[in-house]
Amino acid sequence: MKTERVSLRLMSIRRTFVGQILVRRLVVILIVAALAPLIILSSISCSPSHSDRIVIGSKNFTESLILAELMAQVIEANTKLKVERRFYLAGTYICHQAVLAGRIDIYPEYTGTALTTILKQNAAGDEPAVYQRVKSEYERRFGLTLSPGFGFNDTFAMEIRGDDARRLNIHTLSQTAPFAAHWRAGFGYEFMERPDGYRGLASTYGLHFAEQPRVMDLGLLARALWDHQIDLAAGNATDGLIPALDLFVLEDDRHYFPPYEAVAVIREQSIQNHPEIEQALALLGGKISDVEMRQLNYAVDGQHRDVVEVAREFLHSKGLAP
Repeated sequence: MKTERVSLRLMSIRRTFVGQILVRRLVVILIVAALAPLIILSSISCSPSHSDRIVIGSKNFTESLILAELMAQVIEANTKLKVERRFYLAGTYICHQAVLAGRIDIYPEYTGTALTTILKQNAAGDEPAVYQRVKSEYERRFGLTLSPGFGFNDTFAMEIRGDDARRLNIHTLSQTAPFAAHWRAGFGYEFMERPDGYRGLASTYGLHFAEQPRVMDLGLLARALWDHQIDLAAGNATDGLIPALDLFVLEDDRHYFPPYEAVAVIREQSIQNHPEIEQALALLGGKISDVEMRQLNYAVDGQHRDVVEVAREFLHSKGLAP
């Protein structure tokens, strides 16, 4: 009996010790996760001056990477400037802080995102009105300006499986409310937090899901939907995997989302130093349709092609690069 009691006591101590280790590891993971954006921003802020070149940044998803590469190549092809690429700078906030600090000169953005996330204004207005509001406010408040729009509107796309859309005969977001109670939703972290994101969407359409939405990396949402891990996802209208995976985009019939016209955000000081970059970026104005952007995204995400090659081929097809 005494041996058994000792054995049980040792097992109890071992469990406590293991539990303490797991708790400590969890604390470390949470601290690292919390500090990651600050570490990224710090590394950007400590970068040296780059008056001898143009630095282009991007967010951490495929379309932003493609647009940044297109901008880099069109500047290289039409000016004598050197271009440095600083891609995957996390999300909107990090890119905005980087361009304000002068650590990057340009990055791709969307007018609706700039309006709601950076300017904290209501998501209202048609495409030209939103563009002008963002451009004038960026110039007045930040010393930043916008390029002409690239030609496509990458609005949020509330996606379900094509089979479900056909089986349930639903086409709009308003029609999903009766079914949402049985669905699992998946959204990116930024969508959960931004003012034009989940909370407003759920309130506007009366959506109540079976459980708290899963927060996932943007690049995983479409395949998670296709694999039945979730039943509704907040993707992008120009996602190349929508047709490839037979996903269905629900119509935003109550016009919750503002226009998300793709543009370049540019430091005005960089234009003063190198006016040729404004002229080069203007060449991309109106050159990319919704369908073409979807094809570019699919070439990278679906066919796993190199971004540099995909961008080069597209610019050549438009006569913007050799």
